[in-house]
Amino acid sequence: MSSTVKKSSRKSANKAKTAPQMKVVEANPATQSNGQTNADLVARRDAAVPRGVASAAPIYAKYAENAELWDVEGNRYIDFVGGIGVLNTGHRHPKVIEAAKAQEDNYTHTSFQVVPYGPYVELAEKLNALAPGDAPKKTLLVTTGAEAVENAVKIARAATGRSGIIAFTGGYHGRTLLTLGMTGKISPYKKDVGPFPADVFRAPFPSVRDGITVQDALTGLKNLFLTDAQPERVAAIIIEPVLGEGGYTPVPFEMMQELRAICDQHGILLIADEVQAGFGRTGTWFSIEHSGVVPDLITVAKSMAGGYPLAGVIGRADLMDAMIPGGLGGTYGGNPVACAAALAAIEAIEEEGLLARSTAMGETLKTRFAEIGARAAPYRFWDIRGLGAMVAVEFVTDFDSAKPDADFTKRVIAHALKRGLLLLSCGMHGNAVRVMVPLTASDAIVDEGLTIFEEAVAAAVAEEQK
Repeated sequence: MSSTVKKSSRKSANKAKTAPQMKVVEANPATQSNGQTNADLVARRDAAVPRGVASAAPIYAKYAENAELWDVEGNRYIDFVGGIGVLNTGHRHPKVIEAAKAQEDNYTHTSFQVVPYGPYVELAEKLNALAPGDAPKKTLLVTTGAEAVENAVKIARAATGRSGIIAFTGGYHGRTLLTLGMTGKISPYKKDVGPFPADVFRAPFPSVRDGITVQDALTGLKNLFLTDAQPERVAAIIIEPVLGEGGYTPVPFEMMQELRAICDQHGILLIADEVQAGFGRTGTWFSIEHSGVVPDLITVAKSMAGGYPLAGVIGRADLMDAMIPGGLGGTYGGNPVACAAALAAIEAIEEEGLLARSTAMGETLKTRFAEIGARAAPYRFWDIRGLGAMVAVEFVTDFDSAKPDADFTKRVIAHALKRGLLLLSCGMHGNAVRVMVPLTASDAIVDEGLTIFEEAVAAAVAEEQK
């Protein structure tokens, strides 16, 4: 580990008044090295865990709080990844931990299909109230985002009596076989594991890089109706209102509105996959709200439960009731501890003003990225985009060719890690860095992270010039 990584210490960053704060832990033994090393754990992992389960960083977590994490060697990191968008309320939010521990004192599992419990019902009521649209709603709770997407497809097929599903280039919907059929990116997710389920079709996504306009994308969808996907047999169109793995690209509002109209015209259901973009990441509860469009079904997971595994499908009550009793569910679905955590996380988002915080943080990120690009890497920051605090920077070799530069992106991430900042890439070409810093992070912590990011960019540029 590089000596430039900051060792465990608490800075005044956690005292900023502009953001909700976690309890400050001074001289916490949990942040100190316990004699383990990252290298030892890497070797043990290589012997025990399949290589297909890739890890972005060769470090092992020991302790985390809000937007900071310490590894087993005592090295401190600022976390701009948040468990891949799971920690909008930060690591170990006090409300979330308190609620989960209180639930554990009562019971941890009964299976809702055997002996139901109040936290599931209470959370369903809360989600129904938060989801856009005036129609009565119901919610199914499951465990993972992919499970939520699969159940949304089941519900759509049962409700419409149709089988076809249309997804989009660059969309990410999970790693199970059905969701891989909908996911629009081969490597690493779909490589060597086909064939995929039938009646899943792909439509083009608007792309400035590829010269695909909104009208081009809509024409492609209509051509799909003429060539492969008979609209009368299509159950649903599924789309991420902001692409996640595909590059943090928001769906143009015009396109979202046209999709709603097309679905209404043909009796097709519109599914908004909000697994990564939901619960405040874009400045609204659900990112589709920015477009004014009301979907028929919404899939949710990640930041809903503040770090606990929980996912769900929210939808119009008439659609959600399409399946017969026993057709939905799962042994662990809607785990009571996770439900209690989710209720607390939602309460924290409301009480601490994290929707507005996301919007403000997003403006800061975009402004700072533009400044950093101009100073440290002119003509390499090809695009700075996103909604709220769901922001990405896309790197290219130069503005003239706009050639995606995945190698440069990897070097930036590696140099950031050496300096104590966790980052993750995304995009069809792997040339974008996405920001998923907890919305509870103070201005000082965010500023420290951005300072490290600029140092990492400068180091990556210097490395090229050697």
